[in-house]
Amino acid sequence: MRIEKDGKSICVAKIGDEVFAVDDICTHSDASLSEGDITDFKIECWLHGAEFDLRTGQALTLPAVQALETYAVKIDGNSVTVEI
Repeated sequence: MRIEKDGKSICVAKIGDEVFAVDDICTHSDASLSEGDITDFKIECWLHGAEFDLRTGQALTLPAVQALETYAVKIDGNSVTVEI
C-alpha cells in the first residue's frame, strides 16, 4: 500500500508477520512501486521490471541501479508506525 507522510510517498508491504517501508517511487523512473508485484522479499516496478529488496532497499535488477531509501517500522498490536 502507498502512504503519504511528511511529503514523502512510502510503499508499505506486509510479508508474513513482517512489515517493510521503502520509498514508493522507483529510482529508475517515476513509477509507484506500490502498484508493483511482490514475490518473497522483492518488489517489482510495474513500468520497467526493476526489482528491489524490501528489507534493504537494494536494487536487484536493471534498469534500476540506485537503492531505495528504507524506513524503520514499529508494530504495536494492529497499529503500524513508519518512522522518517
